Amino acid sequence: QLQLVESGGGLVQPGGSLRLSCTTSGFTLNYNAIAWLRQAPGKEREGISCISSNGSRRNYADSVKGRFTISRDNAKNTVFLQMDSLKPDDTAVYYCAAGRMAMCLPSISGGMEYWGKGTLVTVSS
Repeated sequence: QLQLVESGGGLVQPGGSLRLSCTTSGFTLNYNAIAWLRQAPGKEREGISCISSNGSRRNYADSVKGRFTISRDNAKNTVFLQMDSLKPDDTAVYYCAAGRMAMCLPSISGGMEYWGKGTLVTVSS
């Protein structure tokens, strides 16, 4: 079974940056659309970005547009989420997820079937 692993979370001050990584072992992600989602305490899970299998199409939630950048390196079987200008409201557990399809659906979390366990991002001074 495909198991995704996130890394790169931690504590950062407001205005700072972090880069999250998502990878797996034993499977290639090269044919899968990959999404990043987050869940803050007491809130519903939010889809924040998705990238198509070849990286040509990227979607962002309005809450992160212009601050976060999703990318992928298929040679390294890894998807990244560069997070800049972080705010306290960005504090959440961040998850990556993979779908069987190559293209992202209009709903960022749509079609995602394989999930990681998440990495915690805390934005605080």
